[in-house]
Amino acid sequence: MIIFRFLLTFIPRAIVQGIPLIFGCTGEILTEKSGNLNLGIPGVMYVGGIFGVIGAFFYESAAVANGTFNNFLAILIPLVCCLIGSLLMGLLYCFLTVTLRSNQNVTGLAMTTFGVGFGNFFGGSLIKLSNSNMTSVVLSETSKAYKTTLPGATTTGAFGTLFLSYSFLAYAAIIITLICAYIFKKSRTGLHLIAVGESPATADAAGINITKYKYMATCIGCMIAGLGGLYYVMDYACGVWSNDAFGDRGWLAIALVIFAIWRPGRGIWSSILFGGLYILYLYLPANMETMYLKELYKMIPYVITVVVLVITSMRNKREDQPPEALGLAYFREER
Repeated sequence: MIIFRFLLTFIPRAIVQGIPLIFGCTGEILTEKSGNLNLGIPGVMYVGGIFGVIGAFFYESAAVANGTFNNFLAILIPLVCCLIGSLLMGLLYCFLTVTLRSNQNVTGLAMTTFGVGFGNFFGGSLIKLSNSNMTSVVLSETSKAYKTTLPGATTTGAFGTLFLSYSFLAYAAIIITLICAYIFKKSRTGLHLIAVGESPATADAAGINITKYKYMATCIGCMIAGLGGLYYVMDYACGVWSNDAFGDRGWLAIALVIFAIWRPGRGIWSSILFGGLYILYLYLPANMETMYLKELYKMIPYVITVVVLVITSMRNKREDQPPEALGLAYFREER
């Protein structure tokens, strides 16, 4: 009975913790399938989150003051702003790496630095505009709209708690991931995308537009990852934006791509697993004797990722390896 109660509390929290990771992991898998290694995902998630916060801040401030607050608009405006901000980051990355053929690793790291700085600057500006003594922006009404659960979440007992108690973005994360998995396996577009990531020269010779597929995959991947930032702020953090509050979730999402072996379906349960491992230390008794154990528990997700990376590198199965041309700029003249 005690174990059941523990699981009933722990599993929903692990799922909520894992949803931003699902968004980030799926977006990066889609990007890497095209051969682009985007290490700017943490910055993309940050920009997606702050763009959503900016849209929500101005709408909520005006609508609450006028008594015209509408839940549909409260969801739509931040969502559109988030997608626009993430799309701009994707376009910037593609322009630098696909059009100008700059180094993908350096570009990704620069975009992460830029995204975090961009978010902190505008986050701090919104805090000043709110005329609040707090060091954060609070969007309580918008958060309530985003945290709306499915009917029956509170009246169907354990079933409702485990399966119905999440916001629409949580279910959207799983649906988007399953759609991506289907596209890779069953559609011509997915096969073309995989071909671009494996051998762009061969794909180019077959008449596939390399630039188009790289731009498309990277921009859509960034938009998906940006939704992870929006979910974190509006759902997980209950509408509270604090500078530098994302932690290392963006990097963990990139690590999950390796753990999931570049397969979106595996990314779902891997993200939830890592979400549980990420918060496992919170369930240890709070005393001085267990402080060192908590720090060790925080390391578990990263240790597992390293182990999986080593095992994957040692295996000879081609399907478990990253795309052949991952991280390499394509020069048509060298075809």
